[in-house]
Amino acid sequence: MGTTVIVPVEEYLSTSYSDGDREYLDGEVVERNVGEFNHSDVQSAILNYLRNHYKPYWCVVECRTRITRTRYRIPDVCLGISARPGGGPLQDPPFLAVEVLSPDDRAADMDDKISDYLSCGVKFVWVINPKTQRATIHTSEASHQVKDGILRTENPTIEVPLSAIFE
Repeated sequence: MGTTVIVPVEEYLSTSYSDGDREYLDGEVVERNVGEFNHSDVQSAILNYLRNHYKPYWCVVECRTRITRTRYRIPDVCLGISARPGGGPLQDPPFLAVEVLSPDDRAADMDDKISDYLSCGVKFVWVINPKTQRATIHTSEASHQVKDGILRTENPTIEVPLSAIFE
């Protein structure tokens, strides 16, 4: 068993990691499963679709997002409907966080991410599986698998067909 090294949040926020950014969970710097081609392809398709079809909103990939003072996550894609942030990690929650599953992702870890996003005020979390081409939508009220092939949010309505992601 390895030893957990506690890192001050200020050190985490001022550090760049050469092998991909990492999340910060209550003093522990946690490696993320860096995506392979299919993961990156889906991530890019989502970003491109959102940017092309929902121009009034901002959309980015892999941006550090503050969950609490001692927790930072990095959604694969996030979309905001409020004013564009000025820079640095997102201090206010995005409207939508998207996670694209990687082959090494564990269900319990993904459940923790979803809970973190929803607890900090993210309204919608989409989890997309590139291998099965299926997706799940999570809100603070419920979670459900996408059955009609369209990822959605409400207030505002944002719709992304899975076919556009996997074409």
